[in-house]
Order: sequence, then C-alpha cells, then structure tokens
Amino acid sequence: MADTATTASAASAAASAPNASTDAPPFQLGKPRFQQTSFYGRFRHFLDIIDPRTLFVTEKRLREAVQLLEDYKHGTLRPGVTNEQLWSAQKIKQAILHPDTNEKIFMPFRMSGYIPFGTPIVVGLLLPNQTLASTVFWQWLNQSHNACVNYANRNATKPSPASKFIQGYLGAVISAVSIAVGLNVLVQKANKFTPATRLLVQRFVPFPAVASANICNVVLMRYGELEEGIDVLDADGNLVGSSKIAARHALLETALTRVVLPMPILVLPPIVMSMLEKQLAGAQCCRVTHGKAWLCPGGGTG
Repeated sequence: MADTATTASAASAAASAPNASTDAPPFQLGKPRFQQTSFYGRFRHFLDIIDPRTLFVTEKRLREAVQLLEDYKHGTLRPGVTNEQLWSAQKIKQAILHPDTNEKIFMPFRMSGYIPFGTPIVVGLLLPNQTLASTVFWQWLNQSHNACVNYANRNATKPSPASKFIQGYLGAVISAVSIAVGLNVLVQKANKFTPATRLLVQRFVPFPAVASANICNVVLMRYGELEEGIDVLDADGNLVGSSKIAARHALLETALTRVVLPMPILVLPPIVMSMLEKQLAGAQCCRVTHGKAWLCPGGGTG
C-alpha cells in the first residue's frame, strides 16, 4: 500500500509539473507508452523498442535514467520532472537492461541493435554467385545471431535448461544450411534455366532457408507448451487456467509470423535488383560496331 501511494504521488507530481509535456501521456511505470489496443499504438511501441539511438546511450545517462525511475517508484521525484523525461528514462532502461536480471544486454544482441547488426548479415545472404562455403557461413552466422538475440532477451523468471536453447540453435542451423545448400545444388543442376534465370532463382534461396529455420527453432524451443499448455488470462489479466488448444494456436501463429517477417528483406530486394539489372542492361545495350547501331534482341538499339 505504501508503494502504491508513493507511486501515485509521484505520478501526480510529474503530471502537474510546470514544464510538463502536453504531448506525452501520463507516465505509468512498466507500462507501454502507447496504447496497445490499436495497430498504430503497437506499431509506435515496437518502433521505440528497436530505436537504434539507444545504442549510443552513455553509462552516465543510463545511471541517471535508472535513478529517475527509482525516485519515481519511491515517491522522491524532484520537482519539475516531466512525463516525457520519465518515458525517455524507461525507454533507455528497457532497451539496455534485461527486465528480469537487470544486467546489461550485449549491444549486438539488444532489440535496438537487431537491425544495425543484422543488416550486414542480410546483405551477405543475398550476395549473388555464392560458393558452398559462403552459403554455409552466412546461414550459420544468421542463425547464430538470431539465437544470441533470443537468449539475451529470454524470459528469465522461469529458468530453462541450456540444452533447450542448444537444441533450438542446432535445429535452426542444420535446417537453414541444408535447405540453402540443397536448393543451390538443384538450381546449378537445372540445365533448362538460362544463366539469368538461375541467378534470379538463387537470390530467392535465402528466404525458404531462413523461414524453415525459424519454424524449426520455434517448434523445438516451445514444443513443451503443446504438452503442458499455456496460461490463459481474462480481459482483466486474471489467470483462468491452462490450455493446450491455446498453446497450439499460439505456436502456429508464431511460426506463421516467423515466415512472414523475413519476406520484405529477403524477397523484395531480389525482385528490385532483377528489375534494375534489366533496365541497366537495356541502357547499355546500345553499342556501335563499325560505325553502325544494331537492334538489340530486347527491342533496344545496339
């Protein structure tokens, strides 16, 4: 009761501060800044989670943010602190410190570092004319990065055996590498493909490899939920029981999400690159031989 009273008084002080931001909603400790009942609210919430600017927060700024939240929690907030400052402090803390252990998450494995550190890996996956060694390397590196991110941001309230993470990691790596290598070998042996078609098909190989590895990882990591069920809550957040049917739905929806999420970065770039190459080829097709322009097979002049 004392903690609730002090938190309420701190919230009142923050809301009534003279320089309080009119745009920021009233601060709620541990709650999302944006309403989660709409797509836009969830979108803004996840933009905050992956904001790469939090990677550049100094140790001093982190300590100040943590101290500000502690002051709010114990009702000792100094006068003049705004809701915007409180939201900013909470964003910094949640981006850098693990919510269960309060330990710093290694920068490449933070959610805010997923895009900056993952983009070079995606570029490597999409490189044309890859050798067997490069295909294995980039698929292994991608799944290793994903595994480290998953482990660094795990739920630490219920400790899981390390063997479960290792099992999921090995399953993802093996499935990704085997599918990528297998598809590349099949494409190379497809004599009916022209060199241009073979190159285009090879650029799409990373997507099924990554998607299948994601599904394998989800199934191996969360298979126990199908046997034990998951907790079901009512609209007020109260536990009403455990359900295997809900676990099955959750697992299927998560697996489907893991297939859809890589599509923009692994499917769209090959399509765009193919279109650009055709335009560049058409522009460069015009050539002069013995002072004459010849008609290119594609309809341009050469």
